Amino acid sequence: MSFLLPKLSCKKEVDQAIKSVAEKVLVLRFGRDNDAVCLQLDDILAKTAHDLSKMAVIYLVDVNKVPVYTQYFDISYIPSTVFFFNGQHMKVDYGSPDHTKFVGSFKTKQDFIDLIEVIYRGAMRGKLIVRSPIDPSNIPKYDLLYQGI
Repeated sequence: MSFLLPKLSCKKEVDQAIKSVAEKVLVLRFGRDNDAVCLQLDDILAKTAHDLSKMAVIYLVDVNKVPVYTQYFDISYIPSTVFFFNGQHMKVDYGSPDHTKFVGSFKTKQDFIDLIEVIYRGAMRGKLIVRSPIDPSNIPKYDLLYQGI
């Protein structure tokens, strides 16, 4: 399903998307097109893209083509999903130490829809961090790896 979503293939395109998407949540999925978990996530993103078109814009970013952002967001696990609103990086408290990105795939379409709604409403009120509405049992667990410390 990744062929249904637009792709950003260089740093300039990612920068332009962050700057130009206004009054909507920008969803950047960092991963690889041939990874099984990325394909599962892409399926959920593609199926919800139309329903969320008034609140969100979704792009796919290949981690190998945009290493600057891969390093900047410390993407050591794929897929990782990062959210922006009006050029501002939106953080989400998932109950894990990392609030900058969602790592892994969402279990259901509804989990993703609920998360976008919470981010959108929080951002419209000026919040930079929101609490995740997703059931903690549906959030993938992982160990943080800090490289180069």
